[in-house]
Amino acid sequence: MTFHPLANSADIEEGKGHPFKLDGHRIALVRHKGEIYAIDDLCPHADASMAFGPVENGCIACPWHFAEFRLETGEVLSGPATRDVRSYRVREVEGKVEVCVDLNRQGEPWKSSSEDETST
Repeated sequence: MTFHPLANSADIEEGKGHPFKLDGHRIALVRHKGEIYAIDDLCPHADASMAFGPVENGCIACPWHFAEFRLETGEVLSGPATRDVRSYRVREVEGKVEVCVDLNRQGEPWKSSSEDETST
């Protein structure tokens, strides 16, 4: 389990997302109610950048068609998307946001790609 520094914590504003690339993953960092979340940056419906979607009530919406996803788990809550996005393990260390692409937010390893339809 390796955490990679991705951003300065102070640069992640409340209620806004920021897109990043890390080890072949496109990741959106979002601060909501003081906590930083990391999710897949691409909406599974039409590949829009999730980082630019509106954030409220613990959710982020795709900026194009407003599919809604839970920040905590990546669970899709409304269409047109039909698949979840990944939500990654995040920590803040000495003013830096670090992300682990090997673990989900709950600290569990990802399923193999044959089991996991959300692989991108």
